[in-house]
Amino acid sequence: MSELHYRERAPAGEAEGLLVLSHGRGSDELDLLGLADLLDPGRRLLVVSPRAPLQLEGSPGYHWYLVPRVGYPDPVTFASSYRSLAELHEQLWRDTGLGPEQTLLGGFSMGAVMSYALGLGADRPRPGGILAFSGFVPTTEGWQPGLEQRRGLPVFISHGSRDPVISVEFAREAERRLTQAGLEVSYHEFESAHHIDPRHLPLAAAWIERALAAAGTRESA
Repeated sequence: MSELHYRERAPAGEAEGLLVLSHGRGSDELDLLGLADLLDPGRRLLVVSPRAPLQLEGSPGYHWYLVPRVGYPDPVTFASSYRSLAELHEQLWRDTGLGPEQTLLGGFSMGAVMSYALGLGADRPRPGGILAFSGFVPTTEGWQPGLEQRRGLPVFISHGSRDPVISVEFAREAERRLTQAGLEVSYHEFESAHHIDPRHLPLAAAWIERALAAAGTRESA
């Protein structure tokens, strides 16, 4: 049983897939849940938004890891959250009967980092896709991506070109690295700062439809 608290948005009928949305630094499980109907207007998916486990003195909300340097999460707190999210994913797969290939991992900022980590981790199953708003592929002791097993994996990246918190160069490097490894990257920049651009939500919703269709094709092959 996962230790993480989470909230759900139910599908309209039987779930065709699972979308896990992980919030950013200093927020909580309600922060991204309001995007569920925008990302999945047909309500085909069970949408789950977990709360990060870490609270910091003098800092509001919840955190996934400590930040000694942007791009390089603290290994101890990162590993703890990584294990907790992995346990939650496995719990959801058991409870719903949906599998990793029907699961899309998405998030904003720190949540995008965790989505990259769980979606690309060499010790984790391949998901149906990764949805990364304003994040980066982490560099941290004890974690390695398994890109050779992710060829063809759909990845959606959205990032502000004037982001003062996480530089857009992290997103550009993720696009370059993942594309070179054979992943199918849909990359989008907007001329603004550290937030989710509402103009990119319809693009993300269309990407989700394509990712689900691709997952269904792989499953029936």
